[in-house]
Amino acid sequence: MKMEGEATTLKRTLAEWKFSQYPKYILLPIDENNEQISSNVKNVVFSEATPIPLENNVRLVCVSVDALANILDMDPDVSNREEFVEFVSGRKLPYGALPIAHRYGGHQYGLWAGQLGDGRAHIIGEYVNSRNERWQLQLKGSGPTPYSRMRDGRLVLRAAIREMVVSEACHYLGVPTTRAAAVIVSDEAVVRDMYYSGCPRRESAAVVLRLAKCWFRFGSLEVLSRAGELTVLRQLTDFIIKEHFPDIHLSDENRFIRLFSDIAHRTLDMVAKWQGLGFTHGLLNTDNMSILGITMDYGPFGFVDSYDSGFVANCSDGEGKYALAKQPDIGLKEERWGDEQLVEKLLDMMQQTGADFTATFRQLAELEPSELVSEVKISEKWSLKRLSSHASWGCWLDQYRERLDKEAVDASSVGMFEDERRRRMLSVNPIYVPRNWILHEAIVDAEKDDFGKVQFLLEVIRRPYDINPEAELRGFSAQPPQWAYALKISCST
Repeated sequence: MKMEGEATTLKRTLAEWKFSQYPKYILLPIDENNEQISSNVKNVVFSEATPIPLENNVRLVCVSVDALANILDMDPDVSNREEFVEFVSGRKLPYGALPIAHRYGGHQYGLWAGQLGDGRAHIIGEYVNSRNERWQLQLKGSGPTPYSRMRDGRLVLRAAIREMVVSEACHYLGVPTTRAAAVIVSDEAVVRDMYYSGCPRRESAAVVLRLAKCWFRFGSLEVLSRAGELTVLRQLTDFIIKEHFPDIHLSDENRFIRLFSDIAHRTLDMVAKWQGLGFTHGLLNTDNMSILGITMDYGPFGFVDSYDSGFVANCSDGEGKYALAKQPDIGLKEERWGDEQLVEKLLDMMQQTGADFTATFRQLAELEPSELVSEVKISEKWSLKRLSSHASWGCWLDQYRERLDKEAVDASSVGMFEDERRRRMLSVNPIYVPRNWILHEAIVDAEKDDFGKVQFLLEVIRRPYDINPEAELRGFSAQPPQWAYALKISCST
């Protein structure tokens, strides 16, 4: 089978598919004693570790058709085969697999937490696809490793679904991110306290197949530096430069400074895209921050609904350390004097009226400036209707229209300028994001073995800027139901 636009024949069975025989990570120090407890691991970057497959009625929840076809060169129909479920569970790994767990440390909430590492994830191999891209495949929830710190090494179904849907959504929204290819679930039960409230419950164990060019984090370097393992630190840093930062030459005596600068700028670009979408990661510890500047480790994340600069996705972040406004302007083509105040005033009105973040900017894009003064037109846009109840709406609207007029005067045609403004705004302000209440409904069904909503949500987020008639019928872009505003985001995964 060939997918549209594909020159490569996709693999129909796992017998046809195999890992790269020599993954690049074998060039780095690997601890071969996988019985060794993590506190004794020194001068290594990885430890050998074997996945522990899920038992008891293991079944497929969902897949990313795009990730399978365009990253892994797999015919999506391969996911209908039992061998694919065994692959994702870690029971039957293809030729060339070399399972390892990564050692890293991290600052958590500003304090050094020591050595951490992959406590429930296994990098199982590398694959070089038909585009000559090298990807590392990782199973999350695949059992304990030398870095599990006495925990069970498992992932619950709700957390697997959240990571699967939102990592794929971020990809289609233009946010640099790890990818997710599939989720499986079993009847094996694990106990989790969802909100750290002292009320644990039994939940189904699941595994998500994740993809990334590499899984190195800030903490990958920190743990070596803190432990004084400078030879391995230099080896890993040079490896990272050679494999992932080709514009930096290993002969450059300032290469480490340039690497630091590149990582900082990539991370800043990523966070700017988060802010533009109202996305809050929830757990910006250095063990969750990729050196590639991509979003990784989706835990207590959230997309803000009613705008609140202090929005905190993580229920364990009591001080709001990782609130929306603390992650470091939308819509205008070029920055001019007064723009910052114009945007700040808009956000202030949104916060005071509870206007929806995603819907407000989308609806501003859908209306022409002349329509913004029409009560009839505004009444058709639920978030703008709420925003227009603010006493300063009229004043702000005058300033906004005046600002647009200034750009229109500079353009060769007012009509062409307006068309370009709307096209630009519509291209960066989505109709659909995986809101917490939508995810919640899909998870509730999935916990009853009905995966239809999860699979449909994955279809919708592939085209977040285009109207989906069925998604409209289900209210995905409508004002959220009242109960959604009180819904808490789970912390424990």
